Amino acid sequence: MSLPPLSLYIHVPWCIRKCPYCDFNSHAASAELPEQEYVQALLADLQQDLSWVQGRDIDTIFFGGGTPSLLSPTAYQELFRGLQQHLRFAADCEITLEANPGTFEADKFAAYRQLGINRLSMGIQSFQPQHLKRLGRVHDGDEARRAIDIAKGAGFDNFNVDLMHGLPQQTLAQAQDDLNIALSFEPPHLSWYQLTIEPNTEFYKRPPSLPEDDALWDIQEMGFETLAHAGFEHYEISAFCQPHKAARHNLNYWQFGDYLGIGAGAHGKITLASGEIIRTQKTRLPRDYLNPDKAFLSAQQHIASGDVGLECLMNALRLRQGIAVKDFVARTRLTLDAVAAPLTQAQEKGLLHIDERIRATERGQQYLNELLALFLTD
Repeated sequence: MSLPPLSLYIHVPWCIRKCPYCDFNSHAASAELPEQEYVQALLADLQQDLSWVQGRDIDTIFFGGGTPSLLSPTAYQELFRGLQQHLRFAADCEITLEANPGTFEADKFAAYRQLGINRLSMGIQSFQPQHLKRLGRVHDGDEARRAIDIAKGAGFDNFNVDLMHGLPQQTLAQAQDDLNIALSFEPPHLSWYQLTIEPNTEFYKRPPSLPEDDALWDIQEMGFETLAHAGFEHYEISAFCQPHKAARHNLNYWQFGDYLGIGAGAHGKITLASGEIIRTQKTRLPRDYLNPDKAFLSAQQHIASGDVGLECLMNALRLRQGIAVKDFVARTRLTLDAVAAPLTQAQEKGLLHIDERIRATERGQQYLNELLALFLTD
């Protein structure tokens, strides 16, 4: 059988300041980042993973964080030079950089674009100062607007605007205003998701006052209607796009493709020629990742055969179109008979629809945890 498509995820672990809701592997940056050392570590990390490429092109690259836009164009130029010595990029490779307002400078982002970065994901979260302050963001509403203008001026015609809703003390009108401002910039893609309180965050230790459930429902319904009216396809639980502008890197995750993960705390998922599927994790703390006496790889585990179906569907069923049956079979090395019992149960409960694709019904989208629980093994 052929191997799944292959992506590359590169983690940049530094931020100007850690946000109180964030549970990602991010760390407050010092006055001067160890850019050169980090680039060299990334390339050394990649070299140790090259056997997992197995002759494939890299279809997408995603620089996540942290705040990857803290690194200079010079650092990215050196990194790209090293990556292209070891990897073959697809002709239409999507290369995304996460960027936060407050790090935007016109010359810097023009240089990013010239280097081949062709998509930005901008962490706006809100345009309203009171909400940005509560979220611990380092930018204000004017800087958020300016960041989008700079991105477009630098030649980025493919970009995502990241917005949160259900913010502390947020009203329906304020959530609507955030969406309207974002839409005024005509983004090709918009991530619009509810703030959740995650363990190991400041908000978990000191929970803020969030809107009541009825208010959250009203905000969600308003958002769905607003985005549909603006011509956006609701293709994943919290992802919306204009035609043909879905996030290809994320689609590869959700459709159980493969991805190398390099950088402090990066995760990877690789299918071996034998059919085994492994997950990897790299050393989490930047100081350890940069320490030549410590290994880059901190964990590697094989996905048990009984868990492969769940691992695939827990991502694929987030998509409105789910996953093609042929892709499920090719990427899990399972037949539908292997998961016949939970598939039948899910259909009987009205949670799942199966023809040439496996996809959640509208009810299944609303009760996704209940749907996925049917695939859990003892």
